[in-house]
Amino acid sequence: MPSQLSPIVSIGAGGIVQNAHYPAYQKAGFAVAKTYDLNRDSAEKAAAMVDSTVCDSVSEAWLLGAIYDLAVPGSAILETLRQLPDGAFVLIQKPLGETLEQAEQIVELCDEKGLKAAVNFQLRWAPYMLALKELISQSALGETHELEFKINVHTPWAEWSFLEKAPRMEMVYHSIHYLDFIRHLWGEPRSVKAHSIKDPSSPKLESSRSTVILDYGDMKRAVVQTYHGHVAPPGHQDSYLHFEGTKGVAWVQMGLNMNYPEGEEDRFEYWVQGNSEWTKLDLQGSWFPDAFIGPMAAMMIWSEGGPAPSTEVHDALKTMRLVESAYRNSDQRGTSMSS
Repeated sequence: MPSQLSPIVSIGAGGIVQNAHYPAYQKAGFAVAKTYDLNRDSAEKAAAMVDSTVCDSVSEAWLLGAIYDLAVPGSAILETLRQLPDGAFVLIQKPLGETLEQAEQIVELCDEKGLKAAVNFQLRWAPYMLALKELISQSALGETHELEFKINVHTPWAEWSFLEKAPRMEMVYHSIHYLDFIRHLWGEPRSVKAHSIKDPSSPKLESSRSTVILDYGDMKRAVVQTYHGHVAPPGHQDSYLHFEGTKGVAWVQMGLNMNYPEGEEDRFEYWVQGNSEWTKLDLQGSWFPDAFIGPMAAMMIWSEGGPAPSTEVHDALKTMRLVESAYRNSDQRGTSMSS
């Protein structure tokens, strides 16, 4: 946590802000000084949660020494950043634009304006992911070589109506969390294979289910498999990370994706050689809202002279390059079976 708490100026006050940003900031004792949203009703509803002042424009929301908390659609990030004061500290809700071209323009603008910007890839700070990284740092699992994210849930996409107009959807707005986290653990893959398609339950969305395979050589495999249209009764939903090493195994249930946004139980279990049973860790907090404390705390530490967050925009650009590569491969649709 930072030694001094900076005020927060919130640009964009939709569902993700009301369900995660503001509950996290309240829990951490962070103060939101000003709130702006194109939708005045959303701004007023969110501001009432944290006793914030509602503004009528981005320029009215300017505040010296603040951390700007940007939570707007990816396509609106570039124009919004142009309206912020030069040299400002900005935490940008993922994704960093909807395409690699937009992401590159955003990073270029940040450099031109001297913006100290990072992306809110908050899964890196989820309690179970912090626990996993601790196990890895202790070499408790040995040489890691198998990683699988499996999502089989019902996601209420209607809560984010802007997604119906997005030229790309599932991989850039959801699976990007998992792709970013894999990069965070294992670095850049050699190549990527992907298949992202529509679903009958969400015909207005460009895509809502994906399979992504990352190539890390002959001894490592990383797979992301997502399906968001599962509407059967509880019993066979999936939302997990399975992680294998030469000395042990870790298994994480990400409960948030199940019955979103209320979520189900998070679970973290691991086994190491020599043990006859799995060890279950008692977790404090969850992805929503607790993981949202980490990125904002990192921004405040940066603003008081500390290191930049791990998700600084130049690193986040690498995640966008990975997503772009996945889309390019998906568009190729694999090897044809025709003669």
